[in-house]
Amino acid sequence: MKQGMRYFDEWLRRKLRDPKFRRGYPEARLAVRLGYRIHQLRKRLGLTQAQLAARMGTKQQAIARLERGDYEGFTLKTLERIAEATKTELVIDFRRTGT
Repeated sequence: MKQGMRYFDEWLRRKLRDPKFRRGYPEARLAVRLGYRIHQLRKRLGLTQAQLAARMGTKQQAIARLERGDYEGFTLKTLERIAEATKTELVIDFRRTGT
């Protein structure tokens, strides 16, 4: 298992012990997943938060906020700016959920 994923899994396991976090997690899951995906993409490209921020015309603190996992203010425009800054394609999809 990759180091980043192991860290995330450990973090999530600790957080899920908190009943309040556990209740809100299903709703916040998308923010957590998006934050982690942005982090993975940035790391895979060998970029620091400051470097990605410079490419996007924003500040390092904004990237840290996006990657944190509790940020729920994602907009399509922000995701498009990340894709443009990383020379990647933004793909949005709908998939059937497990019940």
